[in-house]
Amino acid sequence: MSRKKEYPVDDMFIERWSARAIADKPISKDQLMSLFEAARWAPSSYNNQPWRFIYAMRGTKEWETFFDLLVDFNKQWAKNAAALIVIFSKNNFELNNKPSRTHLFDTGAAWMSLALQGFKMGLVVHAMEGFDYQKARTELQIPEDYTIACMVAVGYPGSKEALSDELQEKERTKSDRKKVEEFVYKGFFGL
Repeated sequence: MSRKKEYPVDDMFIERWSARAIADKPISKDQLMSLFEAARWAPSSYNNQPWRFIYAMRGTKEWETFFDLLVDFNKQWAKNAAALIVIFSKNNFELNNKPSRTHLFDTGAAWMSLALQGFKMGLVVHAMEGFDYQKARTELQIPEDYTIACMVAVGYPGSKEALSDELQEKERTKSDRKKVEEFVYKGFFGL
């Protein structure tokens, strides 16, 4: 199945996808910081910028802590990632400490900026929820007034043949998307 757009958009939206085949090859700290720089420029309510990122690069003392947070299914393919990132969000506004209803929405915008920058750099950037959130909070010392959103594996594209048969099957085709009319409504919500 090839992805086809229904309306004109930049090809990067169609071509970006969350591969699991990652090469056993490091990225530089500057490359990783470019991803965070892209996230930095995401829009947010009151310019609050609630997103936070904690990372570990493979080969560092922090790596095992991050890797051990993953469920076994994700460990089998993320083991070659050059970096693992935990994304989380400050629940309250910094200016008045009142709850922010949009903190996760804003953090999602930062995530997408990071993902698109990685795609433009030729990297695999794969977000996942398959990790131990409570252990991440404890091990990474994330305070209770922050919400953990996801974990991300980053690296160069690898050979799908290095993956298990099950994962190779998932890598054969890029997943399609719902049609626009399945999630956009005019005037009121309709099923």
